Amino acid sequence: MDTRHATIPLQAPAPPSAADLPERVEVAHAGGESYLITVRGHTLMAGQPEQGGGDDAGATPTELFVASLASCVAYYAGRFLSRHGASREGLRVSAEFGLAADRPARVAAVRLRVAAPGLPA
Repeated sequence: MDTRHATIPLQAPAPPSAADLPERVEVAHAGGESYLITVRGHTLMAGQPEQGGGDDAGATPTELFVASLASCVAYYAGRFLSRHGASREGLRVSAEFGLAADRPARVAAVRLRVAAPGLPA
C-alpha cells in the first residue's frame, strides 16, 4: 500500500476590493429600535414591534429578510411568465416563516407559495 501523499496548502481568497463591490446599502440608527435603510435613493424603515421594545415604525429586519426572498421569487416568476407569453396579472407570492426555538435567534424555515393565474392549466 502506498502511503505517500501530497500536502496542498490552502490559501484563502483575497477579500474583494471596493471596485469589486459596486452596490451599496446604508443603514443608520433612527432612534430607539428603528433603523433607516437607504438603497439607491429608496428609503425603508426597519424596527421592532412594541412587544420587542420598539415603536413598530417598520417591518422587523427578519420580516424584511423574508420579504426579500418572496419578492425575488415574484420577480423571477414574473420574468418566466413574460418569457412564455403568459400574463403576470394576479401573480402573487406568499411567504410564511418560523423562527428557531433555541438561540441564536434565526429563521428556521420559510414556505413560499406562488399563485400564477396567468399560467395555462
